[in-house]
Amino acid sequence: MENNQYHLLICDDELEVREMVHEYLCKRGFQVSKASSSDELRAVMASDRIDLIILDINMPREDGLTTLRSLRIEDQTPVVMLTAAGEVVDRIIGLEMGADDYLGKPVDLRELEARVKAVLRRKSADGAGKEEKPGTARFGDYVLDIEAAKMRDADGEEIPLTAMEFNLLKAFAENKGRVLNRDQILEKAHDRSWDPFDRSIDIRISRLRRKIERNPEKPSVIKTVRGIGYVYDPEG
Repeated sequence: MENNQYHLLICDDELEVREMVHEYLCKRGFQVSKASSSDELRAVMASDRIDLIILDINMPREDGLTTLRSLRIEDQTPVVMLTAAGEVVDRIIGLEMGADDYLGKPVDLRELEARVKAVLRRKSADGAGKEEKPGTARFGDYVLDIEAAKMRDADGEEIPLTAMEFNLLKAFAENKGRVLNRDQILEKAHDRSWDPFDRSIDIRISRLRRKIERNPEKPSVIKTVRGIGYVYDPEG
């Protein structure tokens, strides 16, 4: 499990805790965003895809349990709750409401990292265990339906694709694990609007990565093979 594949969000009204957790997890390779309140948490989630939330229970205005309850109505992003020492009732309620784990304060950063990784592993295992239907291919968090020429997210919502993007995804899906050079990609994903001397495959794939990769700067699904071309690795 590559830590840099994951984007975490720490939500805690205590500045010292926020900064400490942020600094530690960033040094461990994670992408980490910060929020000091439930409102800030929702703003971050509206603008970025978050893989796991570290959420404090005791916050002013809207507490962590209320935030968790509202999140679970439409969102299943994993949540690790932070609770003050001895608050057993809050921990039980949090788990019953859908928290994936909890950790008492003061926070042991090594234990926090271990629990975060454990939750992410469970999430990945759950995703890997889902059977793919014939004629489909998984690209990160999305599933391409080749027959219908559509891509959907985990909630079944359709993700808009241009004809060029669909042709590229289809070409990779039909050559899983096989390294393709740029000429082969052009041939297999040919579109009548493409110039036969088009050498802009790198730009096209870069745009596609921004749509399907968790971290387009460090792609894990469509990987670059230096000096040759690209390979589709659904297990990335």
